[in-house]
Amino acid sequence: MNEHQTIEERLWNYVDGFCSNEEKISIENLLMQNEEWKQAYNKLLEIQQLIHDNIELEQPSMRFTKNVMEEISKLHIAPATKTYINKKIVYSIAGFFITVIAALLIYSFTQADWSANDTGILSFRINLKELNVNNYFSSYYINIFLMLNVVLGLVLVDRYFSGKRNSKKHRKYE
Repeated sequence: MNEHQTIEERLWNYVDGFCSNEEKISIENLLMQNEEWKQAYNKLLEIQQLIHDNIELEQPSMRFTKNVMEEISKLHIAPATKTYINKKIVYSIAGFFITVIAALLIYSFTQADWSANDTGILSFRINLKELNVNNYFSSYYINIFLMLNVVLGLVLVDRYFSGKRNSKKHRKYE
């Protein structure tokens, strides 16, 4: 049985043209000399001819493309970026950075030495040695900042999970 499988496999490769030239020559010699190989080869040729004659390729309907596009249009397509990016968040981030830059500029201008030198040219000097960040970032302020961030993080996580819960409930009732 295993011998017949190898004969059929080799003959299919020969019929389909997937064998090497050496194998092709050896199979042709076997077909001339061996009756079993001739019978198997004739059966395979009959099967191939039946397949070729009886199978018609089906053509898609004339409205195939239109039908596919109509089905796609029924599906929920992701909205454009403008609809799912919250503009309030973008404006608040931009406002934060503008406020920080403005505060730094105001601080710089208030700490600057605006005195004119003897040539009459206005000089602009900032004494950075007087800027002591330890006064502003003491452990008390850092602790408040970290606690505020933890609370905001927990609120964000709560909103995320409650949004998932609500979407599951909504899907359940559909």
